[in-house]
Amino acid sequence: MRRPVRIGYVPLVDAAPLLIAEHLGLFEKQGVDVELQREAGWATVREKILYHQLDAAHAPAGLALSLRLGANGHQCRSLAPFVFNSNGNAITLSRDLYERGVCDAATLLKLIRSSQQHLYTFGVVAFWSSHHILLRDWMLAGGIDPDHDVRIIMLPPPQMPGALAAGLLDGYCAGEPWNSASIHSGTGWSPATSETIAPGHPEKVLLTTEEFAGQHSAELAGILRALHQACRHCDEPRNRRGLIEVLAPAFRLDGIELLLQQSLKGPFDTGLGSISAARFHRFHRDGINRPSAEQAEWLLQGFSRHRILSADRVEQGREALSACWDHAHYDSAIMGPNLSRRSARRRTPEDKKQTHPTRTSHALS
Repeated sequence: MRRPVRIGYVPLVDAAPLLIAEHLGLFEKQGVDVELQREAGWATVREKILYHQLDAAHAPAGLALSLRLGANGHQCRSLAPFVFNSNGNAITLSRDLYERGVCDAATLLKLIRSSQQHLYTFGVVAFWSSHHILLRDWMLAGGIDPDHDVRIIMLPPPQMPGALAAGLLDGYCAGEPWNSASIHSGTGWSPATSETIAPGHPEKVLLTTEEFAGQHSAELAGILRALHQACRHCDEPRNRRGLIEVLAPAFRLDGIELLLQQSLKGPFDTGLGSISAARFHRFHRDGINRPSAEQAEWLLQGFSRHRILSADRVEQGREALSACWDHAHYDSAIMGPNLSRRSARRRTPEDKKQTHPTRTSHALS
């Protein structure tokens, strides 16, 4: 008997479509046997995709590009045929910074200038991630040079709150519930979220390879259909309470339900007040599940703007994104082969209504 399709995920709110698809039996209804595997962080996901220990994974949108480029020394023909969500991240700073007068990026710059013997350290979950773009955009808007004024390091999302509490980090950009974990422990507060920095940016994708897609096209199509249904379910406000109950066991953390509620139901507690969580996570609205040229361009521009992708590799990066950020598998699975062929010649209605990710940067009031 053929083994199950192995799909990895890291415990985050935006892994919800995978967990809901399993819980509701959506994979089974599509005739696909799926085994979900909980992973520690994105480096583990990357290695397991490279060495065929995972067939697919919930992953940062930029990871598909980095694998295509061989950015970490190992290259593979990666694919991102499905977008899980947009938004979903926040920046969290230490309470110590707030007590020293920091309320936004501009006041953080003043503190940096007044304490030049101290190098402030900030965390992001992966080098090739929206988090890296968001943190750098937020800093630049306040006049901070991310390459010279601070140090940015990589840590798995679940390790961020502990590192902040221990004083190893002064702040970080991560997905939920790891911002709320610091805020509710009293060690952190949030000056900005995805929605205020770059509303509509692509966040997590289903990461797989051309090899898997070619050898198991029927299984991949079934997985995409199941995820499409799961994302629609996750986006319905009336389903959010049940979603919290399904997600909670994956975190293996006491009190996780309260943390999950902050961004899934709201209001979102920033540590200084509360804001609406209505658009904190978008799992299906605005046609976000279909990989689009606009989403790919946001990633390319962000990575090149911050020299995550060097200037001499921008065109190579564009070609790599075009190859891996491809909606053909989505179109075939969701709309059927006839519509899929037509979509190659013109944009679909779903693509036309897709919100273009914008670049802004300001603090929460």
